[in-house]
Amino acid sequence: MSNITWVQKTLGSLALVASASLMAATNPSTPMKVGFIYLTPVGDIGWTYQHDQGRKQMEEALKGKVTTTVVDSVPETADCERVIREMAKSGVKVIFATSFGYMNPIQRVAKLYPDVVFMHATGYKTAPNVGVYDGRFYEGRYLDGIMAGKMTRTNVAGYVGAFPIPEVVMGINAFARGMRSVNPKAEVRVVWVNSWFDPGREREATNALISSGADMITHETDSATANQVAEEKGVKVFSYNSDEIKYAPHAQLTGTVMTWGDYYTQVVKSVMDGTWKPGTTWGGLKMGLIKRAPISPEVPTDVRDLVAKASSQIIAGKLHPFAGPVVDQKGNIRVPAGTNISDEDLGKMDYYVQGVASQLPGK
Repeated sequence: MSNITWVQKTLGSLALVASASLMAATNPSTPMKVGFIYLTPVGDIGWTYQHDQGRKQMEEALKGKVTTTVVDSVPETADCERVIREMAKSGVKVIFATSFGYMNPIQRVAKLYPDVVFMHATGYKTAPNVGVYDGRFYEGRYLDGIMAGKMTRTNVAGYVGAFPIPEVVMGINAFARGMRSVNPKAEVRVVWVNSWFDPGREREATNALISSGADMITHETDSATANQVAEEKGVKVFSYNSDEIKYAPHAQLTGTVMTWGDYYTQVVKSVMDGTWKPGTTWGGLKMGLIKRAPISPEVPTDVRDLVAKASSQIIAGKLHPFAGPVVDQKGNIRVPAGTNISDEDLGKMDYYVQGVASQLPGK
């Protein structure tokens, strides 16, 4: 799987049969309408911000050929189905829905509008006119974990989690495996806020983690609150989604950054020329969808070199953050030695690995 490029997969792999109207090339004289649906306000950092930066890059790359429309702050409730349906009804030909909770509403609306292409971020359900795309975010998390494992003094890292879904759980596990790869005594503690964006809860969670001994902090929420608290408390932090250095100029060591522009451009081009096919796309460091925030001058040269070597190995396909043996908290082998976890199993990850000290809700 890791040797198949995300563009190739989008255009051909795992393809289903698409309708004739969907596959027909669009009229080049009429700008194509492309829509984006966001869970939170755009802001100046975070998940939604990075998708919107990708939208702008795509719009510039296809200048004069596309027009875009955005609806933000769309909750993962019944109301999102109305928003998706109205966007499709308005003549938008490609809709990018950028949150996991939009999955089932997209499936329902897609059946009503077979001539519209629906692209769903982080989901797992496809259809003749629905594609899924996701990032190998865990690759960046693993690298962050290596740095945290080398630089921690307390051997404790804190992780502010949004919801206990596979996307977030795999990030926690990758961070823990990165730490443990260089520091067998290290552990990750998790506090869930049950929201993608709630600065108040995120502040409480970060403070609780620091009080419990964490001197390394990261988060999978859509505000910079964890970074701000780390800056205030004098502990180190790893940004996520965006480079959040302006919120933690002394605390941030590096971070994982998502870049969606090239991918969005390729998808829209394929719809325009009639070559788009549904399927599942995973993009990571090798494809440039995952990038790294600048490294703090505080990071020693040997640690920088160690992280750079691991990054190069991941890109070359010589290192997988979930290469077996992967052992869960109870001692069960989830991935045997000599094998790597599959994308399908990553998409269903519902357990913590050894190195995570907290308990997963419901387990």
